[in-house]
Amino acid sequence: MTKASDHDAYIAAAPEDLRPLLENLRAQLSRTLVDAEEIIAYNMPGFRIGKTIVAGYAAFTKQCGIYVSPGSISSLAGDIAEAGLKATKTGVTFSPSNPIPDELIEKLAQASRNDHFASSGSTLSKRRR
Repeated sequence: MTKASDHDAYIAAAPEDLRPLLENLRAQLSRTLVDAEEIIAYNMPGFRIGKTIVAGYAAFTKQCGIYVSPGSISSLAGDIAEAGLKATKTGVTFSPSNPIPDELIEKLAQASRNDHFASSGSTLSKRRR
């Protein structure tokens, strides 16, 4: 994919069969991370609160990925496995044949947000709990 200037352009450049997954992922992340700014960083769409990228997503040839904090992946490993999805240290991949459940997107985003701000004692994490 070519470099995108915003989330809309990124999704438009993705493989056609992945676009609905990306649109849903973006919508779920936007609803969950209401105070986050949409950005493009490292050539992929992300959601930033302050200077911290809390979540991001990407499209590949045959699958998509959501990228969050390592702590959110480990704390939700059971939910990820139950959904039949594969996880890495910071990401979960999914495809049109096995999409990521909306509830899991929300849980991952909230956990990532909490991971990033809980240790600093920031009011950001306390406000959202």
